[in-house]
Amino acid sequence: MANAALTERKSFTAGLTPYHYLVLVVACLGWSFDTMDQWLFVFAKQHAIRSLLGTAATPNDVAFYSNIATAALMIGWATGGLLFGMIGDKLGRTRTMAITILVYALFTGLSGLSQTWEQFAAFRFLTGLGVGGEFAAGAALVAETFPAHSRAVALGIVQATSALGNVTAGLINLAFASYLNPAESWRYMFAIGIVPALLVVVIFFFVREPEAWVNARALAKKGQGGLGTIPGLFMDPVIRRNTFVGLSLAAVGVIGFWCISVWTPELLRGVLNPGNKAELKQMAEQRISFAGMAQNLGGFFGALCFAWVANRIGRRGGFAVALLACLVVVPATFFLTSSFPTALVFFFCMGFVLLYLLGGFTVYFPELFPTRLRSTGTGFCYNVARFITAGALFFSAPFVKSYGLPMTVLVISVVFVLGLFVLPFAPETKDKPLPE
Repeated sequence: MANAALTERKSFTAGLTPYHYLVLVVACLGWSFDTMDQWLFVFAKQHAIRSLLGTAATPNDVAFYSNIATAALMIGWATGGLLFGMIGDKLGRTRTMAITILVYALFTGLSGLSQTWEQFAAFRFLTGLGVGGEFAAGAALVAETFPAHSRAVALGIVQATSALGNVTAGLINLAFASYLNPAESWRYMFAIGIVPALLVVVIFFFVREPEAWVNARALAKKGQGGLGTIPGLFMDPVIRRNTFVGLSLAAVGVIGFWCISVWTPELLRGVLNPGNKAELKQMAEQRISFAGMAQNLGGFFGALCFAWVANRIGRRGGFAVALLACLVVVPATFFLTSSFPTALVFFFCMGFVLLYLLGGFTVYFPELFPTRLRSTGTGFCYNVARFITAGALFFSAPFVKSYGLPMTVLVISVVFVLGLFVLPFAPETKDKPLPE
């Protein structure tokens, strides 16, 4: 109890050095560039597919192939998360971060050179490999670098900056929508996605491997525990339980985000330009950019809020609040958005609750696994959930066509109820050291 009380009394900055802040900035940039790429895709996917299919394509054709491209991204994301999660435990956090950033930057740029929808989907799959791998390495790096009293807030800040990456994508989309035809501008938008490769220089020269990982590698060389093996997640009963808890929560959050929030541009296009009139397209795209920024501004505060709540009522209490809020706010957004002003309000609120939930994963997952399996376990939970979500995307597209967006979202929102049933099995990690 004394240690817990001491932890509560310490401020976030107590004992932090300039190196801690360097690691935090690098991790924030890596993740915000990662999410910038994701939202460049969200804004541009329909324009890209429509351009690649040609003028004969129907709206249903565009929606169908857009879903295929999204699913390709999700499958690549999940595959990369599993692969680089293991590499992160074997090769190290910093080198894995550098490799994954190079991968997603390169293939984002190449996406803009696509000549067919098949090429576009293939590049999105390859981009996903890097996008999925970066998260686990970055989260493990921050968790192992920061002291226990600062860990949750530091990880919350990392997740919050994902919203800044999303807002940056909104600003890029707004700039291009203001001056270029959307049928052409999507190529330039993806070209901007190669800029994050510059961050790799900083990582290679200034960021070192965490001491916890160095010690775990030394023990592994002596035969005392294997680094980065998926079977290792299921050998020990406690780690196995934590793996299933993390996977279940991740599936709820990732399905909630990628099967719902990525439809917000389409929702607002339907409200602002229901007849798809050419003279209204530019106005619609500009307002969609502003609404997207409102959504991600809400996400920024939501991600920070989880760390604050979790440090006071615990991780499980924080997740319970998140799931209940999502259950109310997310369907309301799709049923009640009827104009641009209402979109700004509801998109902000939806961004807040969804990133509040996803921010919890950034804090919680590294706390579930020992050092030798931390990147592997985090990557496994988050990215097997993405495989599940990719399948859900294929099933949700026909449902949208038959029943419309609001009813589809209402049905998908049932996953938030399922998440509440997982919480009694989730270990409480508040005020506890990282497992070694």
